Amino acid sequence: MSETPFREPGRHTPAKGVHVSLGGPNWVFLTVCTEKRERWLAQTSVQRALHEIWEHTATAWLVSDYLLMPDHLHLFCAPRDLKFTIERWMGFWKDRFAKTHPDTGTFQAGGFHHRLRDGESYAQKWQYVRENPVRDELVKHPEDWPYFGRVHEIRWSGD
Repeated sequence: MSETPFREPGRHTPAKGVHVSLGGPNWVFLTVCTEKRERWLAQTSVQRALHEIWEHTATAWLVSDYLLMPDHLHLFCAPRDLKFTIERWMGFWKDRFAKTHPDTGTFQAGGFHHRLRDGESYAQKWQYVRENPVRDELVKHPEDWPYFGRVHEIRWSGD
């Protein structure tokens, strides 16, 4: 007799390490690096292109706040279509970007993601992300860094 694996009630697994709860918030904090940590990402043209892709093309996961550093990016996202894992979604928008901007640079495969547990952790992570350019001595104040934005307004359940 084979044993059925344990499954937590009301949850799905759309990606390795990202468990989506059908009844609660599903924010994911994602970091994606450039290939070999090359410093090409913090450019207005790149920001516009990624923002456009996340807004109109790669919408299986919705991007909220994001920040581009020279060699990596941070963003907050939430699943919109559970048929697409976060890895598949990342691969799609990276491929779309590479096809539309072949001379810019490439991203590393995959990314690092962490599901947030509550609104406070979102605020704490976003504050940390906004201070990245200051810690790297690229600007003196977070508000001086131009390469950040918000694609979609996503709210916690119950907001």
